[in-house]
Amino acid sequence: MLVAISPTPVFAARNRGEVIKADFGVSEALTTLAKRPQAAEPIGVEIPERGPIVPDTGFSGDTTGVQNADAPTTQAIPPAVSFDGLTGTAKPPDPVGDVGPSHYVEMVNTRVGVYTKAGANLLNVTIGSIFTGLPGTHKCEGNYGDPIVLHDQLANRWLLTQFTSSSPYFLCVAVSQTANPTGAYWLYAFSTGVNFPDYPKFGVWSGAYLASTKEFNGAAFAGVGTYALERSKMLAGSPAKALKVLLTTAGGAWRPGDGLLPADLDGTTLPPNPNLAYFIGTMDNGAGTGAPFDGINVYWLRWDFATNAVTLTLRSSLAISAIDTIYPCSPGSRDCLEQSGTTQKLDILSYRQRPMHRAAYRNFGAYESIVTNQSAEFVFAGTSRAGLRWYEIRGLGTTPVVAQQGSYAASGTARIHRWMGSIAQDKAKNMAIGYSISSSTMFPGIRYTGRLATDPINTLPQGEGIIVNGTGAQTGSPRWGDYTSMNIDPVDDCTYWYVNQYYSVTGGTWKTRIGHFRYPSC
Repeated sequence: MLVAISPTPVFAARNRGEVIKADFGVSEALTTLAKRPQAAEPIGVEIPERGPIVPDTGFSGDTTGVQNADAPTTQAIPPAVSFDGLTGTAKPPDPVGDVGPSHYVEMVNTRVGVYTKAGANLLNVTIGSIFTGLPGTHKCEGNYGDPIVLHDQLANRWLLTQFTSSSPYFLCVAVSQTANPTGAYWLYAFSTGVNFPDYPKFGVWSGAYLASTKEFNGAAFAGVGTYALERSKMLAGSPAKALKVLLTTAGGAWRPGDGLLPADLDGTTLPPNPNLAYFIGTMDNGAGTGAPFDGINVYWLRWDFATNAVTLTLRSSLAISAIDTIYPCSPGSRDCLEQSGTTQKLDILSYRQRPMHRAAYRNFGAYESIVTNQSAEFVFAGTSRAGLRWYEIRGLGTTPVVAQQGSYAASGTARIHRWMGSIAQDKAKNMAIGYSISSSTMFPGIRYTGRLATDPINTLPQGEGIIVNGTGAQTGSPRWGDYTSMNIDPVDDCTYWYVNQYYSVTGGTWKTRIGHFRYPSC
């Protein structure tokens, strides 16, 4: 097996490649599973996240050119549809979803919900129940969390995933047998051995399903996993394998940034090379991880399932405007952002320095493009607030460049927080980003903004739309997110669908809200 990484990054990365043969099985139809009693959700359980606490050392970001999110702008388009999704008490909920020709599928920690596009709930099942037809010792039949759902537009299939939480560890992946997400699934369990595959993220590519993980051996950081899963076999319901490169650092030190995102294909124009995909990471030189500068790292993962060859290459490290991802949280390391009606603060999660789900990829013919975002600290008048930093990267298959970037944050005295974003592009090159919003006088809600392809670069001037205004605050825990999802409807390649969490009543029971909208110019 060929394994290589080049050029050698400044943080002295090492790597280890391997072939992983998956356990394979078949599920019952979700409609059948839904007729049985479902396991109760653990009340109020908090799912731990691993990693070091990085202390704040003062603001090191750049507020030059920050777009004031509170300033009046063009009137945004209201959501065409907005409806409640799944609800629960386990924290964080990890709300995520995707849209297909006729359905919207949502996942949260422990559960899956399938909806019509009008918002009618067709079924709810626990994630683990889907994997009861999978033989082996993987424990995928449990309800562990960090779910991801993706619609594979090229094949019109659905991908449902979670991890397991005890050694030996697995990535659990279900691929629908047909275009109907309420039917049966092919089941796969890919072992990560003694490494716990935290915060797994997935992407659709023409030659593979892609995955990334942040892996731990016990309490010790083991590396960042990059995977190519044998998509053609998984779509056919055949036994499949994964090719993996684990990106590690000498001495177990934390690498710049804290995890990678795999590219996730939008639209039907294929990438130039089905066996070469892009992974994106961000880094902050003020975060104590050894980053040489504030930047974006672009990796190439190449694979050949016939020969089991896999190669990970650090293609480019691109400088970005100065960013500060370490927020002055207090009293705890996750007690960061104010909300109305309570002293309980919410987690910003920016200190993990990772780009937020998704790395939305499009091939526009003349160029390839990925858009992504992250949360960050911004300081005005001596006070901190959460805001969004977003990026568009082009030249991915040749010489990557940051085509545009922007910061979207409140620069007034109200200290309104905007964070936990997800961004995508439609076929007309417009963009939209959804996010959480809160302040000391505002309950957490769900909003979005965006830009037209004809708008000035580096700006999101299309105003702020409201999916739902919260009417309650979260108490008892700071955990929020840990991610959300903005996706594009494959029917018109124009309509944006977004899911996030909110509260209708102060307490510990969160709700999720799903909304969609589109620009008339698309």
